[in-house]
Amino acid sequence: MTPRMTDHFKRIGSAFNGLVTFETELRKGPLDHALLHLIKLRASQINGCAFCIQMHVAEALKDGESHLRLHMVAAWRDSSLFTVRERAALAWTEALTTVAAAHPTDADWDDVSAVFTADELAFLTFAIGGINLWNRTQIAFAVAHGLDLPAERPHAA
Repeated sequence: MTPRMTDHFKRIGSAFNGLVTFETELRKGPLDHALLHLIKLRASQINGCAFCIQMHVAEALKDGESHLRLHMVAAWRDSSLFTVRERAALAWTEALTTVAAAHPTDADWDDVSAVFTADELAFLTFAIGGINLWNRTQIAFAVAHGLDLPAERPHAA
């Protein structure tokens, strides 16, 4: 695949800095970083963004996530590896990422708001919106994904 543009972030000038600041502030927020990795990976899978899938898997592995859980994100509904909060966040991610097919329902909202505070819901919703923006720009410009991943960290017993 040949990139369509390689200097797209330079071309938007300080707007790119705003996106970086946005991501920095999300990481400072109330959501666990492991959860952020999962929702970013799931949205990227749905959108088919190879660049973001590779990047978020690599970041999650560096932060101690397991290969098995990362492989199972695509089938999270059928896996016992995810907590109630993670499941609610992944469902919300899917609902917001696929808004063209069907808008989130009150039942979707009830499920996610049952396990997240109002502040957490705001951060979660903006994080999902943010990864969808990143997916769309990386796909539009045909940005190539990385070719390697860090090794999984051994987990403490």
